[in-house]
Amino acid sequence: MNIRLTQVALASALVAGAAQVAVHAATQTSSSVRVCTMPGSPSAALDKSVARAVLSTAGIAATFATRGIDDNGDDDGISARELSKSLQRDCDVIAGFPRSSVADGADSQLLFSQGYLHSGYVSIALRGEHAASTNVAAPDGKITIAATWSSPSQLIAVQQKNARFDLETTSQLTVDAVAKGRAQRAIVWYPAVVAYRHAHPQQHFDVAVAESPYADWHLVFASGPGTQQLQKRIDDALTRLRSDGRLAALTRNWALPATIATGSATARASLVRSPARYLDGPTQASPRADVWRVSGMPASGGFIKVAATTEAPSFDHDQVAHGEHLYADSCAKCHGEKLEGNTAPSLIGPSFAPAANSHLTIGGIYQYMSTNMPADHPGKMSDEEYADLMAYLLYTNGYDTGNVKLTAQAAQSSTTPLNAGPRH
Repeated sequence: MNIRLTQVALASALVAGAAQVAVHAATQTSSSVRVCTMPGSPSAALDKSVARAVLSTAGIAATFATRGIDDNGDDDGISARELSKSLQRDCDVIAGFPRSSVADGADSQLLFSQGYLHSGYVSIALRGEHAASTNVAAPDGKITIAATWSSPSQLIAVQQKNARFDLETTSQLTVDAVAKGRAQRAIVWYPAVVAYRHAHPQQHFDVAVAESPYADWHLVFASGPGTQQLQKRIDDALTRLRSDGRLAALTRNWALPATIATGSATARASLVRSPARYLDGPTQASPRADVWRVSGMPASGGFIKVAATTEAPSFDHDQVAHGEHLYADSCAKCHGEKLEGNTAPSLIGPSFAPAANSHLTIGGIYQYMSTNMPADHPGKMSDEEYADLMAYLLYTNGYDTGNVKLTAQAAQSSTTPLNAGPRH
């Protein structure tokens, strides 16, 4: 199964490796620009509306790319390599680019406008007649929190206490996990909540602050090197739209509720320095819970011993040792020395490999990792090195070594969900 997973929850979520971007500088003096939005973004309709108003105010004609930011016209998220290709081929400016003060991207060559929407990640729970029955903790005192895999919501969720995790592949499914009772709470990108309520007007949620430095984000216009004049015209137009109230009218329904719009004055006023790492976008369907047998008692951290009906691919001890070395060199700066998460999500424990019901397959994770990681140089490792790194991730998440080496083909073709295995 060839599954490409979304890197960024708005992401997703988060474009790393932007230093490799080279874009058309023709937009410096052009009276027309091509506009892209982020793939799968729940705020895409807003982003287009703001882009039309801004560029019209700036006296610039706008055309919207039909392909979006990707290399093959699908809608499954974005890698740094795809971003570079798309900006060269399809776009002069990106509307709805997420920025955060804690995202790692100081070496980015992208240029950014003022922010037009201060938003971020929030904690939601079901409101109404069904809330009382669904918001009850388990006998052990733990509640289930939904989060979007490989996005800031996963990074925020893992900081929560007394929790198990329901990892979803899109922000829409993360909201849906609360609406359908799979989780008592969710950490999710607020525009996804707005979009969900548009589609399900009968559904209501209690929205609260997500206490985390990773929660505060802004949407901006992004473009490549040599587009200073274009960004100045965009900024001038945003200032005019803000002063006459038109920007507030456009974004009113998407803005954070006044009671939780508590980002720092510095973040709101100066807009952050670096691009986001994570985006959201739908992925192909992954095997669900019906491929699992769950047995045994819960272990520490919410883990349960599990056995898959489809065996995980084998890997050996030497691969684990080499994979650990590769991880320290290329991954630890973002994912943490002990895989605990830093500016990128945790790669260990229930936030990465749940006790059961994972929507992420080993093959999908391998495919995503081998084409998008490391963030500063995607695809730089050999097939053998990516296989060794995958062996290290499997081992640290409870899978045992064997006598057969893990090959890239075996890793990529594995349809086994990544669930926490028996602890070593």
